[in-house]
Amino acid sequence: MKHTYKITGMTCSSCEEKVTSSLLQVENITSATVSKDTELAIITMNKHVPLNDLKIALGTKYNIETILEDEIKEEEKSWFNTYKPILLIFFYIIIVTSIMAIQSIKINEMEINQVVMKWMNHFMGGFFLVFSFFKFLDLNGFAESYKMYDIVAKKIPFWAYLYPFVEFGLGLSFLSNIFPLLTNSITFIVMTISIIGVLQAVLNKKKIQCACLGAVFNLPMSTVTIIEDALMIVMSGFMILALM
Repeated sequence: MKHTYKITGMTCSSCEEKVTSSLLQVENITSATVSKDTELAIITMNKHVPLNDLKIALGTKYNIETILEDEIKEEEKSWFNTYKPILLIFFYIIIVTSIMAIQSIKINEMEINQVVMKWMNHFMGGFFLVFSFFKFLDLNGFAESYKMYDIVAKKIPFWAYLYPFVEFGLGLSFLSNIFPLLTNSITFIVMTISIIGVLQAVLNKKKIQCACLGAVFNLPMSTVTIIEDALMIVMSGFMILALM
């Protein structure tokens, strides 16, 4: 796999050679192309190498940051192609949960407010289970991305590794409708904290990878991420009011 990084602090060709040599000494890195002119490094690795390992290898003289892989190509992609994975996931979850809601109406003759509550339970359950699944595919990769913008994970790195397990637990709780008030309250708090870091990153125009689908898809942080988190906050808030 190839990843593109921004490296600052290089002033001459010797710096390029030193940075390249340092990167190649990191385990699982097979090749590195470094340019002081563009301040970019294209690194090929056998498996994901945490950003912190790269920073340690380069020392304090050079600063390395994650940027969007093949950023120029990413900018040329249409909005739909960029966010197609997350849009498809939402589409499938909406279709499945809507069918389940329709079946509930036919079988149990439920009132409309009960159907809406049931649909939101299933939607949020499916959302958290699916999104936690993608995070578990590369837990270290997700954690490294998440620590770049989440206000809690920045100070308590362990939270980045715990977060997918929290999502998984919330998903099961929503689908089984266990302790609904507690489940929605935790969701409201967790997603509110999460959206703060997202808002800061978007408003500051930081070009970093969104960790919502882990490290599997190279999605840029944008208003889509804000909408995603806000939707969970609104739904959980609505259900809290309905349950009280």
